[in-house]
Amino acid sequence: MSGKNKDYRFTIANREALIGIALAVINFVWWYGFAYGLGSKSPENYHFVLGLPAWFFYSCVVGFILIVALVIVVVKFFFVDVPFEEEKDRGNES
Repeated sequence: MSGKNKDYRFTIANREALIGIALAVINFVWWYGFAYGLGSKSPENYHFVLGLPAWFFYSCVVGFILIVALVIVVVKFFFVDVPFEEEKDRGNES
């Protein structure tokens, strides 16, 4: 498709796909940073939060809550409804 005939839905889909990839990267960086940052100590030196090692609590529990909240915000404010049906050229209808 040339740039002139490109369907606007592809632009929206590409933008939303990039947002989804960004959320996945944020999730991985959060998880990796806390899991390997705090979890690299000896288990005898772990701090505990609600009975869980701090690295696990922050990487998995808090990370999950954070990502769920981010996904809700992104879907509510940045994603748009796009029709799946092909639009017909109104000028050529009989």
